[in-house]
Amino acid sequence: MDVVRMDLADTGSPEGLVSLILKHEPSLPLPVPIEELALQLEVEEIAELKTDGFEGGLITDTNRSRGIILVKKGVSEPRRRFTIGHELGHFLIANHVPDKDGHFLCSKADLRTLSAKEGDRRGKMEVEANRFSSLILMPPPRLRDAFKRHPSPSLEHVFELAERFGVSKEAMARAYAAYHPEALAFVVVKDGKVGRVYHDGKRFPFVVANRGKPVPQGSLFYKKGLQIGIPSQIDSRLPDIWIDVSRDKRASTISEQVCLQQNGFALIMLWHESTEDEDENEDMTTRDRWRAQQERYRRD
Repeated sequence: MDVVRMDLADTGSPEGLVSLILKHEPSLPLPVPIEELALQLEVEEIAELKTDGFEGGLITDTNRSRGIILVKKGVSEPRRRFTIGHELGHFLIANHVPDKDGHFLCSKADLRTLSAKEGDRRGKMEVEANRFSSLILMPPPRLRDAFKRHPSPSLEHVFELAERFGVSKEAMARAYAAYHPEALAFVVVKDGKVGRVYHDGKRFPFVVANRGKPVPQGSLFYKKGLQIGIPSQIDSRLPDIWIDVSRDKRASTISEQVCLQQNGFALIMLWHESTEDEDENEDMTTRDRWRAQQERYRRD
């Protein structure tokens, strides 16, 4: 690698840091070698975290003259990689101030924090560290290239990219919703109840299904014969199952795909298609268009 820490001195934002890293490392391989990158950027060591109740940590000082990244032993490889990226973010973002004794200690909840209340300085630092980790492990230019090669969204593609980028399925679903050109949402389900929901709020309508409540009736989640690890077909659903539908307008189209997972989890992809964008294929269902696209990709 050619990038050095001095190359990153002109910015302190997660987006700016990742942009500069990619500028100096345009051929960064996938999965991104996050441990090698951390050591290249003057992290001294990546060691085991032995403090109970936390996923990761960083030993440093206010001047960032040194840094040791700590990771909980026994976690999956995608979680380990994301934790290293998170702690590297703390190390590189100059205005991140460690807790007492020069330590950052980050819990599982910290590594899932996507927003913080006004004035919550610590929460903001965790949000920025998570954003840095997501951006460096799943560089948006590389994601957009993948979407150009495979423009039709699907859970199969989410899982394929998760493996290629070395991240969890949930992390990839979050990035997939943010950067895919289609308007998508992903719903994480646990024991039949709605959990985390990821979508771009500017493009995808508000999801009315409440967190902690059962998956709405009418969802493909209840279809008989679903097998763990095998995504369902993509099929159209009544839009008001998932989104608020104005009664004075023609309903848009919501399509859904479900994949049951281990330990009571499931992942649901929602695909919103506005009626304003309909074309000469308006008489085709979403499922028919999806199947036609898949057939074209197989021929190509």
